[in-house]
Amino acid sequence: MLRTHTCGQLRSEHVGQDVTLCGWVESKRDHGGSVFIDLRDRYGLTQVVVGPPEAQSDLIDIAGRVGTESVILVRGKVSPRLEGKTNDKLETGAIEVRCEHYEVLNPCPTPPFTPSQQELPGEDLRLKYRFLDLRRPAMLRSMELRSRIIKTMRDYFAENDFIDVETPILGRSTPEGARDYLVPSRVHPGSFYALPQSPQLYKQILMVSGFDRYVQVAKCFRDEDLRADRQPEFTQLDMEMSFVDQDDVMGMIEGLVQRTALDLKGEEVATPLPRMTWDESMRRFGTDAPDLRFGMEIVDISEISAEVEFRVFRGAVDNGGFVRGLNAKGQATEFSRKRIDELTEFVKQNSGAKGLAWFRVEPDGTLWSPTSKNFTAEQLAQIGTAMKAEVGDLLLFLADSWEVTCKGLAGLRKRLGAELKLYGPEAMSYSWITDFPMFEHDAEEDRWVAMHHPFTAPLASDLAKLKENPAECRAQAYDLVINGSEAGGGTIRIHDGETQQQVFDLLGIDAETARDRFGFLLDALKYGAPPHGGIALGVDRWVMLFAGLDNIREVIAFPKTQKANDLMTEAPGQVDSKQLQELHLRTVKA
Repeated sequence: MLRTHTCGQLRSEHVGQDVTLCGWVESKRDHGGSVFIDLRDRYGLTQVVVGPPEAQSDLIDIAGRVGTESVILVRGKVSPRLEGKTNDKLETGAIEVRCEHYEVLNPCPTPPFTPSQQELPGEDLRLKYRFLDLRRPAMLRSMELRSRIIKTMRDYFAENDFIDVETPILGRSTPEGARDYLVPSRVHPGSFYALPQSPQLYKQILMVSGFDRYVQVAKCFRDEDLRADRQPEFTQLDMEMSFVDQDDVMGMIEGLVQRTALDLKGEEVATPLPRMTWDESMRRFGTDAPDLRFGMEIVDISEISAEVEFRVFRGAVDNGGFVRGLNAKGQATEFSRKRIDELTEFVKQNSGAKGLAWFRVEPDGTLWSPTSKNFTAEQLAQIGTAMKAEVGDLLLFLADSWEVTCKGLAGLRKRLGAELKLYGPEAMSYSWITDFPMFEHDAEEDRWVAMHHPFTAPLASDLAKLKENPAECRAQAYDLVINGSEAGGGTIRIHDGETQQQVFDLLGIDAETARDRFGFLLDALKYGAPPHGGIALGVDRWVMLFAGLDNIREVIAFPKTQKANDLMTEAPGQVDSKQLQELHLRTVKA
């Protein structure tokens, strides 16, 4: 090793020792013939003094000229800092290294930004020079946290007798959900592999094979439009269990939540975690991933609105819609008309709603807004009672379809929760959403699609509804929600071919197409497939949530942009004609 110690290791007990340190120059200060250097590596920072009597003038000259972020090696003796010069903010703040030998291992030109600068540059510049950005302490902490979370996951499942099995990256395209990333085969002209959207089919095959407890930290790929919390390639903790029901799978994950919260945050999490059905979650919060760190639940006043003269409310109900609202406690005087207009525009953009109605609760307890003249005193009192309104509250309403009121109020609630600081920065909430609809209707294509995936088993009580009323058929599906984000999704799987084909039929996948796409799975289900189920946990999202961040790119070493570009390597890129010819491909302009 070139170094004897790291830059975060030396303490007062090392005073008098000869040491060798290597690292990056974070900063330097020239103090009258002596150069003070803050030397940094991933472990910390040590002050190095290059100056008399230990150092010769040529060393001082070299140290004075070397640029920040250059890589250097120093040898010297550990000394106590002068009285009054200690730095309590550093673990190494009681000592310094008096330099006797100095080497520039690699000089650095003036960087486009430095890891220590207070104001961050734009994200595009940071991603272009990711090797510099990863030197920032915040990025280092994120990567360390990611490593700890993955280790906790591996240890937990190993202790619970799971077998870690790697499944293929090159597989067959079975297009369901997002688009596949395709890989052309050189040796099979005209044929393509697909990168896995998940190891779903392989892990079901493992259950048929008798591997009753499988786990894997898996790379997955989805060619879909990106958001701040999504990436085209991502990491998930994938697990599957045989001879279980959904309570068994959920119980296993609750143990992992307890272990992770304790190891990372020192917090005790009580189990079982709160549960609510999908129907209840949509009714109370407008979303299937509710943030339970604060209240502000949605209230339905459609019944009252059916009798009012206000055309916006009554018209919505007459047309089969709903009037639903939120109570922003104590905000009546805090929100100006301009700010309410901003919320109105936000809701319009977020959900397609036509507008946002509002009332202030006046000091005498009555409700007032520019539209209140269209309500009787009794109707206003009924609305106030339904909303649990108190003096100083601000009541906000949407009148529209169920879907629009859900999406609009869920987004508004999320924004208000953050803006009004209705939860602490360290607060964590964990919950389960269960009993999802089995299917969604795709109006554009006029067909049923699976809400989770086509291998999800219906509730036993709803099995007959596969034929009778698919819209009311509920799935044995469960999502883990952390702080208002889906942190994992799982289901109990169909383990018999007959039910699987029923689901395929509903999805418009005939027997011939099913055989072509999923023949290997259908064959496996014939050969003693046990009841089984599992879940996939988004590792990137777990790290983001436990780090208290809202951008998933902050917890991935080399992420893609929202346009699926890697700005550092400039991927995706062009390939030469010879490579295309070998793959029997040619490109065409769109």
